[in-house]
Amino acid sequence: MRVWLIKRLGGVARSVAAVRVVFLSAGLFLLAGCGEVWNNPYPPQDSGRGIFYTSFDTRPKHLDPVQSYSENEASFLFQIYEPPLQYHYLKRPYTLIPAAAQALPKVRFVDVAGRDLAEDAPADKVAFSVYELRIKPDILYQPHPAFAKDAAGRSLYLDRPIAERREITKLADFQHTGTRELTAADYVYQIKRLAHPRLHSPILELMSDYIVGLKELSQSLRQADSDKSAWIDLDRYALPGVEIIDRYTYRIRIKGKYPQFSQWLAMTFFVPVPVEADRFYAQAGMAEKNLTLDWYPVGTGPYMLTENDPNARMVLERNPNFRGEPYPCEGEPEDAGAGLLADCGKTMPFIDKIVFVREREAIPYWNKFLQGYYDASGVASDNFDQAVQIGSQADVSVSEEMKARGIQLLTSVAPTNRYTGFNMLDPVVGGSSEKNRKLRQAISIAVDEEEYISIFLNGRGVPAHGPIPPGLFGYKEGRAGINPYVYDWAGNEARRKPVAYARQLLAEAGYPDGRDARTGQPLVINLDTAAAGIGDKSQIDWLNKQLAKIDVQLVVRATDYNRFQDKMRLGTAQLFFWGWNADYPDPENFLFLFQSQQAKAKTMGENAANYQNPQYDALYDKVKAMPDGPARQAVIDSMVEILRHDSPWIFGYFDKEYALFHGWVKNEKPGKIIRGRFKYLAIDAAAREARRRAWNRPVLWPLAAMVLLLALFVAPAASLYRRRERARGTD
Repeated sequence: MRVWLIKRLGGVARSVAAVRVVFLSAGLFLLAGCGEVWNNPYPPQDSGRGIFYTSFDTRPKHLDPVQSYSENEASFLFQIYEPPLQYHYLKRPYTLIPAAAQALPKVRFVDVAGRDLAEDAPADKVAFSVYELRIKPDILYQPHPAFAKDAAGRSLYLDRPIAERREITKLADFQHTGTRELTAADYVYQIKRLAHPRLHSPILELMSDYIVGLKELSQSLRQADSDKSAWIDLDRYALPGVEIIDRYTYRIRIKGKYPQFSQWLAMTFFVPVPVEADRFYAQAGMAEKNLTLDWYPVGTGPYMLTENDPNARMVLERNPNFRGEPYPCEGEPEDAGAGLLADCGKTMPFIDKIVFVREREAIPYWNKFLQGYYDASGVASDNFDQAVQIGSQADVSVSEEMKARGIQLLTSVAPTNRYTGFNMLDPVVGGSSEKNRKLRQAISIAVDEEEYISIFLNGRGVPAHGPIPPGLFGYKEGRAGINPYVYDWAGNEARRKPVAYARQLLAEAGYPDGRDARTGQPLVINLDTAAAGIGDKSQIDWLNKQLAKIDVQLVVRATDYNRFQDKMRLGTAQLFFWGWNADYPDPENFLFLFQSQQAKAKTMGENAANYQNPQYDALYDKVKAMPDGPARQAVIDSMVEILRHDSPWIFGYFDKEYALFHGWVKNEKPGKIIRGRFKYLAIDAAAREARRRAWNRPVLWPLAAMVLLLALFVAPAASLYRRRERARGTD
């Protein structure tokens, strides 16, 4: 009995000692927590480094520059590849300058006899335009196993049996890498890839109308592609319109006069692709492991893709072989005052690494931005009031809360349009009949874009009356610029036609009260969409209500983005949301979206509505070669009138872009056309680290309160125990 009591009392004594240890440990824990950041989602070793943190919500489908034509893909490709030309980062209007080229291309105009013509020669006299480009020497490709060689100069990884690659699952598993100098032949090789039968370049049809011999090359390659798995050596095939002059010089000969071709040379379709990379990825077994140019690009640009997990995270890191570029020393008059010239002449890039994290929801992204874990953010409707304040004169600025955090707001009207398209191949909403045209116009009137802009965009949009955005030649404001089939001009403003008129058009189309006059069945319109983005459900609910105003029923056919793109390519969609960001600052870049030869279902082009109108095509062929001026404006007016009448789109809105940046981000300037912007940005990593610590200090008082509460309960029990021990000791 006595032994049991000793053991029991000894256990209590140990418990008291343990409580003391807990109190001491908790105190040390609380002290250690002061100043530490516990919720940092990034590795500790990245703290204080020049890393830019951003996000993406839609996974890129193509990183092969011959196939890619989406804005989310351009965010990566323009950092990796170097076209011959680029746009000046600071100057507006946008100005072409050399990138990998030594200078802007020399352009000669010649007639059918090969005689040189004057620069201002009429377009109908110009048979060919000849562009000569000279590339800068000593430009090196990023390190890559395709260039790896042994001591004897033989390739280590080209044309090797698959058994040697059995354990390789990603590019980093190749032990050796190499590099070589960029040459003119690499640019020529990429232009030939436009015609590759398996790559389905979206600009093949368009460029076949210009680059001499490209269409014939496409036909030859299709005939030669009997073995769909074998590598096609494009160097064995001639392309008369593209000629290598010497190691650094090449010429491109195009049909007629097409002033916008220089702007195409600033796009990723015309970047260099080395034949070694094409051969490397074409080897057996590579595609099954996602070892393709579509997954791992090979470029000479400032960054290279080192991590590709498009479902979670993608990482660009500084290309160690990049030669560097000087930051610009001139821009617009206000740029100096905004600090945009402070890095004049310094060697770019300034940032070592760009981390893209996939965020599917707006709220987590916004919270992480406020915590300092993302360097930039858009302004969603859910956080608009928290981020932005609008003054009495409709001036826009950051809220006091954002200002206190050192966050800056940059705004601009983007050369972008957002629209709802009708598939003109569809028997219900498509075609050129008067019946179907009135149906499209009725739906266009019912869908109140002004309401959409107010509800979902907080006013950050300009209602569209045609395809050309503000700021580009051809856009008209006021009464001269309204769409008369959807709007009336009243009270010195454009007003959407009444719903009653839309219902009248619907009845004339054969659907009185939303029912087929022949069968009595309700009219059902199918919306094909990739409904996985932020706010999509509420927007679809809104669209349902819009069509319900004219008794039309909406069925949503939602898929993932890649499946949605497949539907668009096959021409099986009916109604769809779409958008277009300008590739270059010319109205032709929006007008070509309706050219019949660009029909997506027919040619894989960018005419997503599959619209066809011979009269429009004839005017397009005329306007694309015209210089800006009254004559060109008149032709554009005629083209826009045709589009308004035929209504292949519900002309939606043009973006007003609002972007927020933390104060530690330097050199940020709005400009949708500037897609290779990361090399210009700089990060004050020390300032970011200090702000993160200040904004993310652990909240320790609840833990301290719990420890104190525990002490209040335990201390009396311990005191009672001691009194009992002392009392028993005196017995």
